[in-house]
Amino acid sequence: MKITVIGAGNVGATCADVLATREIAKEIVLLDIKEGVAEGKALDIWQKAAILNYDSKTVGVTNDYSKTANSDVVVITSGLPRKPGMTRDDLINTNAGIVQSVTENVVKYSPNCILIIVSNPLDVMTYCAHLYSKFPRERVIGMAGVLDTARYRAFLADEIGCSPKEIEGMLLGGHGDTMVPLPRYTTVGGIPVTELVSKERLDAIVDRTKNGGGELVKLMGTSAWYAPGAAAAQMVESIVKDQKRILPVCIKLQGEYGIDDCYLGVPAVLGKNGIEKVIELQLNPEESALMQTSRKHVKEVMNVLDATVAAKA
Repeated sequence: MKITVIGAGNVGATCADVLATREIAKEIVLLDIKEGVAEGKALDIWQKAAILNYDSKTVGVTNDYSKTANSDVVVITSGLPRKPGMTRDDLINTNAGIVQSVTENVVKYSPNCILIIVSNPLDVMTYCAHLYSKFPRERVIGMAGVLDTARYRAFLADEIGCSPKEIEGMLLGGHGDTMVPLPRYTTVGGIPVTELVSKERLDAIVDRTKNGGGELVKLMGTSAWYAPGAAAAQMVESIVKDQKRILPVCIKLQGEYGIDDCYLGVPAVLGKNGIEKVIELQLNPEESALMQTSRKHVKEVMNVLDATVAAKA
């Protein structure tokens, strides 16, 4: 198996590191446009293989997509990180151009790969990659729900005083303020979370989860990287190892949840073919209304991308 990570910034390098450390693929290519960065980070990851006992080889290249040829999975992290005061929507014009260029180059050398998109604004950049790759929806997957759910579980673990491994949760919708947390689908060691945490505290944790990325931007002055990189790597692992894990991911909906032609996060089975099945939960009226609000927001930003594409034509 061959995995390529485009973008050797904090998120991309972390993703490549997790992939190597967990021996998810024999060869991992890290590509960046800045001379020497990918090469240096790939070499650094390889040099610790003898310390942590793994043999996945990381190779870095500068803007040479021929070295990514015949990749099975390609993770796209390219784009500007979010700065304080910026929303994900502010990034669209710049990052759409970057994702377009990257996607076209990737597809040229790996026409049968599966794409995992990490660039922001996530839902719309997944749409952008789908638009320019012309791949079926099963092979263009946005990473958001895995990260958002991890944050949600971390906050709950702190609140309850338990291991995050004991917590199972689910989030739907767009990545950001309009995500749709589902506390009634959340369990702790099999116990419904509503029996362990008050509604007031649950609501506060949900709000913190919605603003999880913004909280880190305020603290560090830039976007997060450890959790996003690991989240993308988890998706790659489920695909490469054909684990068929049920994970919340961004995909183009085609009638599921009563929504058509919009890119939103939903639970799906990830296996060797990419998204092998979309899981459609039975939402109550309040959850359905939140999902429609999320759809409206994402669709508005998709329309901005459509206008940008039309202007270039």
